[in-house]
Amino acid sequence: MSATAQTKTLVAYFSATGTTRQAAERLAKEKQAVLWEIEALEPYTAADLDWRNKQSRSSQEMQDEEARPTIKQCTNLMPYDTIYVGYPIWWGICPRIINSWIDNNLEQLNDKTLIPFATSGGSDVRQSVEYLKKTYPSLHWEKGMLMR
Repeated sequence: MSATAQTKTLVAYFSATGTTRQAAERLAKEKQAVLWEIEALEPYTAADLDWRNKQSRSSQEMQDEEARPTIKQCTNLMPYDTIYVGYPIWWGICPRIINSWIDNNLEQLNDKTLIPFATSGGSDVRQSVEYLKKTYPSLHWEKGMLMR
């Protein structure tokens, strides 16, 4: 890339309650990045997000390592050099919908710099970043950050 070429940055995020959306919006503004929401084809309800209920949708997905919730249409990632990947921390890691998004875009993500960011009421980001690195070792993951 020439010295005059400008890198393009994307902030892609999943937000079930709006908290991660707010963090993503702040980050996109700070980085002068394009904002993209990763959306479930079937939106999550409050009942779906009840982590105390072992039968809730989120609990079922997080107990199944192969779960891949269906997502709405993805954006073209080719123009971007750096992609911030945002999510709330569920059960210490990213929600399975992040796996869906990565799996659907794996080929486009191969030459990108990926920077995870997460929101959480009490968890640290490190476990979720290690999970992403272990699950997708061919991708270039940078150090993650927790946004409050």
